[in-house]
Amino acid sequence: MYMIFCVIDDPTKLDKVLVALEKGGIGGATIFESSGMHRHQKKRLPLPYLYAPIDSNEMDNVTVVMIVEDQAAVTKCQTIVEEVLGDLNQPDTGIFAAWKLDMTKGIPGCNTQGDQHGMG
Repeated sequence: MYMIFCVIDDPTKLDKVLVALEKGGIGGATIFESSGMHRHQKKRLPLPYLYAPIDSNEMDNVTVVMIVEDQAAVTKCQTIVEEVLGDLNQPDTGIFAAWKLDMTKGIPGCNTQGDQHGMG
């Protein structure tokens, strides 16, 4: 099992990403409204304890978290995400990361268990 962490820089593209993932056979995701440090800091005054009540047209982003079965599914997700967002190496597109999980529980048909010390 693998965990995928995907930040979508433009939240208006979220639905397109989710539809494309579903069409690609990837089901199930958790979505968080999120903001990066750079955007957060741009909204603040120079003094760190004061917040600027500035109207910002810049939208925050969304983070999508998924658990998939194997490396092939990770690669498939990355391909689908980049088909919608563009090359993630370009600015203002997003971030995609994945890592292997030692243990999962609560995922029907996909529960895995590491050793009793949590070391896989």
